[in-house]
Amino acid sequence: MVVGEQEIRAIIQEVVAKLKTEEANSGSLGVFEDMNEAIKASIEAQKVMHSLSMDSREKIIQNIKKLTYENAETLAVMGVEETGMGNIPHKILKHRLVAEKTPGTEDITTTAWSGDRGLTLVEMGPFGVIGAITPCTNPSETIICNTIGMIAGGNTVVFNPHPAAVKTSIMAVNLVNQASLEAGGPANIAVTVSKPTLETSDIMLKHPAIQLIAATGGPGVVTTVLSSGKRGIGAGAGNPPVLVDDTADIAKAAMDIVNGCTFDNNLPCIAEKEVVAFESITDELIYHMMENGCYMINEEEQDKLTKLVLPEGRLNRKYVGKNAKFILAGIGIEVPDTIRCIIFVGKKEHPLIAEELMMPILGIVKARCIDDAIAKAVWLEHGNRHSAHMHSKNIDNLTKFGKAIDTAIFVKNAPSYSALGFGGEGFCTFTIASRTGEGLTSASTFTKRRRCVMADSFCVR
Repeated sequence: MVVGEQEIRAIIQEVVAKLKTEEANSGSLGVFEDMNEAIKASIEAQKVMHSLSMDSREKIIQNIKKLTYENAETLAVMGVEETGMGNIPHKILKHRLVAEKTPGTEDITTTAWSGDRGLTLVEMGPFGVIGAITPCTNPSETIICNTIGMIAGGNTVVFNPHPAAVKTSIMAVNLVNQASLEAGGPANIAVTVSKPTLETSDIMLKHPAIQLIAATGGPGVVTTVLSSGKRGIGAGAGNPPVLVDDTADIAKAAMDIVNGCTFDNNLPCIAEKEVVAFESITDELIYHMMENGCYMINEEEQDKLTKLVLPEGRLNRKYVGKNAKFILAGIGIEVPDTIRCIIFVGKKEHPLIAEELMMPILGIVKARCIDDAIAKAVWLEHGNRHSAHMHSKNIDNLTKFGKAIDTAIFVKNAPSYSALGFGGEGFCTFTIASRTGEGLTSASTFTKRRRCVMADSFCVR
């Protein structure tokens, strides 16, 4: 999807006017001053949610999806305006993807055994009230996607969103509650606080009513959740490498890599963060990457860029989620709007390659052969077991890398975002629990398995 500057400005003006009108008449569905009060409201809502039929839950979910699709532009503009990160057209696409491809009650299934000794069922039941910590990179997308999956299983959810995205997060919470009320469901299916802090997060983590915590964010927040003494679903960091061997369609690989890396200015945790390429095809790959909007920087510019985005070895948040033109301007390089990505060739230990930046910067590491390439890519992924990508027509190479990298997501011959159902098969999620092993979460992830046994009866075969 290509949207021009004039169209983006028109979208922003329309959304700002709409937000001013809504702000004058806005309520605060699901938003509380006190975290304990928010949890109390969520407990009461969960009693109602658990008693609802699956059809009733699905009606709520369908209305959430409808309102999400209708408000995709508003949520996208809010997210970019509030956080200063990302790309409005791409965020619109992400909200539409949530609306179209997030699983609902169809993901809640029953397993049955029937035989001479009777009938046994395994049902998916709710945890109850789930606590969730959400990021500033995909604030409304994560809240809406999580809420759909969690209420499908009969749960309600308490969110402690990132403070840098509180307005956007509150709008998402308002939206899902509005959808529930319109569909005949309860209020407070998702709740949050007006001022999320570390203290409100701590209250949520320790509250006895919350037995499951879902954390979407960096390694620090996931570690905190996994240390809480409760069941934790941890969607943490990734540094996804993309490997290109000498059998790949190089022109297509270059286009796919650039498209994936630059999607929402490289904010998605699944996005290509560095390239490992066979020496024999590196020059050809670079040529096609430059044909697709990449700018090649020299060693002096690499040093300047490193000091800019990683001053004293720490990530400069000012440049996270910004476009290539903005980043290059920071080191005195002016480029046209057609430049989407910054590339260079370096060793795997280069800080702009080894560190996850969440910026459209792609370091390219040369490899002699498949074993060398795999060893370098595995090292660069840092054991996060999150995402990896490969362009190849050699099934043996693909298989070997897939086994070695052992990630929750492995995309072959496509842009990274195909893993989320955008241009590829499968469902959408914005909570990818690589660290705790659930992988791409959906409604069934947020349920308990319960076995119901009727011995020596109710088998009519």
